[in-house]
Amino acid sequence: MIRTAAALDGDGTCIAEARRLAAQFLTRVRAEHGLPVPDRAMDLTQLVVSELVTNARKYASGPILLDLAVDGDAVEIAVWDSDPVLPVARAADPGRVGQHGLEIVMAVVQGFEVRREPVGKRVIARVALLDDPADGPTRRGGR
Repeated sequence: MIRTAAALDGDGTCIAEARRLAAQFLTRVRAEHGLPVPDRAMDLTQLVVSELVTNARKYASGPILLDLAVDGDAVEIAVWDSDPVLPVARAADPGRVGQHGLEIVMAVVQGFEVRREPVGKRVIARVALLDDPADGPTRRGGR
């Protein structure tokens, strides 16, 4: 397993920093370990990291811990924050402005779980590394 971790201070720059860390990690996985990381996996990982860190920053005070790991054919993204309240995806509502982050995450990940911790919670999402042709077009600008 290839992994990295970072403590984020939860300020206004932590979301961009988390996305940058995810991109650097997957670039290193490509370069140093020779594992294929398609652009789609890179983009989806950064999207999921951004959404999960945004939620942690919005609902919890204090530091945020980000763990990234390549395990088999997926990138595992784990975000810890101090808020004990577990996230719940809301029902689809086209009239609602905002608060669609968890819905987006659930639509693009291969696996998702939330673990209550002694302090706070850990949200874990798995993004597939390899494109699956059975899933239909995955290139931007497709049909």
